[in-house]
Amino acid sequence: MIEQAQEAIDPRAMIRPRRRISGISAILLPFADNFEIDWQGLADHVRRTAEAGLTPAVNMDTGYANLISEDERQQALALTRDVLGGGEFVAGAFVPDEPGAAFDPDAYFSQVESIQRYGGTPIIFQSYGLTQQSDAGIIRAYETVAEKTDRFIAFELGTMFAPFGAIYDLDTYRGLMGIAACVGAKHSSLSRQLEWERLLLRDALRPDFKVYTGNDLAVDMVIYGSDYLLGLSTFAPDLFAERDAMWLAGDPGFYELNDLIQYLGFLVFRPPVPAYKHSAAQFLKLRGWISSDQTHRDSPRRPESDVAILRDIAERLGILGAN
Repeated sequence: MIEQAQEAIDPRAMIRPRRRISGISAILLPFADNFEIDWQGLADHVRRTAEAGLTPAVNMDTGYANLISEDERQQALALTRDVLGGGEFVAGAFVPDEPGAAFDPDAYFSQVESIQRYGGTPIIFQSYGLTQQSDAGIIRAYETVAEKTDRFIAFELGTMFAPFGAIYDLDTYRGLMGIAACVGAKHSSLSRQLEWERLLLRDALRPDFKVYTGNDLAVDMVIYGSDYLLGLSTFAPDLFAERDAMWLAGDPGFYELNDLIQYLGFLVFRPPVPAYKHSAAQFLKLRGWISSDQTHRDSPRRPESDVAILRDIAERLGILGAN
């Protein structure tokens, strides 16, 4: 019956007015001009994100999780714990491997236990060893991870973001929802249709399960019942929180603000998609929130001509120079 419903999805019937939206923001890891991590800039951004009402997420793709060292990931965890003073945060459990590698449960256990030690909720990054299994093997892998935690978030990542990513079929997604410790999943296919299908499945089988949209090209997915875990929100956690409050209040201003935010998303998430992190650094520097628009050495960059467009968007949003 669920499959039949998916063939004739009517998104208009899925809209949920005045819903309280749960927002998680993937924090940009800022760099100084000398390519050293700007730890103070990170601390400030974690703090302002939490103060805006969004849950910070560190060591995500936006935090260069696949490019920084394990020691740097640990330092980011310690800093986040100290800044938030016991407040809620999410962190990426990232296991580096190579194509053809076997699933490494001990490596995932180590990541999950480390995140929990600092007080965070782990989000399970995909790896070649995880995604290059059979569907049944993928579910068994998540069940194995669940043995070490009573709460984690799964993650579907399209290959436009990372070569080790994969978007699961609905049967595999159904299996994820059958794991009690899996409290939600971030969906980054950039496909509305696939996300709507997940929302229908969630509503039918496990209404408490969170579908976190990772679709930076359709941030209005929240009106259909998705929550979010986005890189775009790191540009303006204050405006995302304002937009979410408008939806809860039934304020039609939601649509105009969402349109401007989406305009920003279309610009910064154009190919090559990973260069959005440089866009974020350019935008946050314009806002006066970080001192440099430098990126990790191995991350792609945007042209300097983007800065004028970003400035125009910031002016339209009314935030240029806001602290």
